[in-house]
Amino acid sequence: MTPVDFAAAEQRAADRRKARAAGLQTGQHSPRSNYALETSNHFPYPLNHWSRTGIQIWDKIKGREGTRPAFRVGQVDAELLDEELLELLRVQVGDALKYIGAHLRDDWSSEISLGLRAVLFKMTIWDHDASYGAALQNLRYTDARHSGPVAKAPTHWQKGWYGLLSVGGRYGWEKWGTWLAEQEVSYHGVCFAHDLEGSANLSQPTANVRFWSQVSSLASTAHSIAAFCSFLLFLTNGRYRTLLDRILRLRLTSPTSHLSRQVSFEYLNRQLVWHVFTEFLLFLLPLVGISRWRRWLARAWRKAKAMFKPNNDEEGDVQQRGELAFLPERTCAICYQDQNPTTASESEILAVSGASGGVVGSAHTDITNPYEMIPCSCVYCFVCAATRLEAAEGEAWTCLRCGELVKKCKPWTGDVVEAPAVQRSKKNVSFTDANGKVPSVIG
Repeated sequence: MTPVDFAAAEQRAADRRKARAAGLQTGQHSPRSNYALETSNHFPYPLNHWSRTGIQIWDKIKGREGTRPAFRVGQVDAELLDEELLELLRVQVGDALKYIGAHLRDDWSSEISLGLRAVLFKMTIWDHDASYGAALQNLRYTDARHSGPVAKAPTHWQKGWYGLLSVGGRYGWEKWGTWLAEQEVSYHGVCFAHDLEGSANLSQPTANVRFWSQVSSLASTAHSIAAFCSFLLFLTNGRYRTLLDRILRLRLTSPTSHLSRQVSFEYLNRQLVWHVFTEFLLFLLPLVGISRWRRWLARAWRKAKAMFKPNNDEEGDVQQRGELAFLPERTCAICYQDQNPTTASESEILAVSGASGGVVGSAHTDITNPYEMIPCSCVYCFVCAATRLEAAEGEAWTCLRCGELVKKCKPWTGDVVEAPAVQRSKKNVSFTDANGKVPSVIG
């Protein structure tokens, strides 16, 4: 498109906007509405007045000026993105608190949500007039009371009431519902206990609780109906996304009038690329043998540490030792490593267990069905040794006691004691016949 054509297109668009604004100011209606107005003039007095009022209200409801340029899809997506961000932050905080106490995430879930909503409100809507999801959709909150050609930012009292109701009001309503539920549960529990004991009925002290429960239920139902009606109006004219926005007269609009109605799927493309990449890695890693590379790197790292380790042996003879050489002989080093996945050094483990007289094994780490490695003769459980050698995939496995490379194992014969042969004394008895001959000898 040449610059002349582009300038002409902009001029035509500006003329259409001016004509539309002039038609709105003069109360111009569509041809169908004009025909309906002319028809309603023939009705009697009460009916013609009511019909004209209804037609005007319907024209306002179905007017398309509310959807330009902040279309409905972007506003709804902004709310969904805000909820997803809050859920991600809540999961991260819960994972961080589990190291302090596993019960904190459940006991203080309402307070965690309150803090996260307050921080997000301060950093997004209060400071920049747009939430995280609205910023991704190129939308900002504006004051709907201002009808000028340029959108006006919301006032501080509008944003303050929005934060108070959306953050504090939601927290207060949630805590109120939790308190009522606890009161009803405790009441039913007490009534059940007194029924077992044969006591009188205790329904009178909970009359206030039942009354406020009914009031809360009615209020929740009324709010749901009002929110549903407000959302239906939003689907019609696209003005106010939620009931709170409608009450405070806050609208999500674009900061510029030149906005394409095409939704950007760039973030979805990045997500799809990342998913395809992770699936490709999950398919490729078993083929390249990641465990073999990991064992090779671990062996190289141990050799590098041994090279730079200072030699404190006075005789200069360095004895090769494994990482678990300090364990007793009756303890399987593989079982001990599986049950104690710690990176503590030998000195730290011995210092911790010094009070009990050294490293003491247990029934879970004692050697069962002993097998010895070849050629180091270190003893392990048969299942542990076979599992490690099979996982090595034909390569050598580093012994945890002596540090040697082993590839085979055999049954341990150290506990088989061969008794020496006992020499039994023999007693010879001879018999002679009448001729003096010896017929046989019994020993």
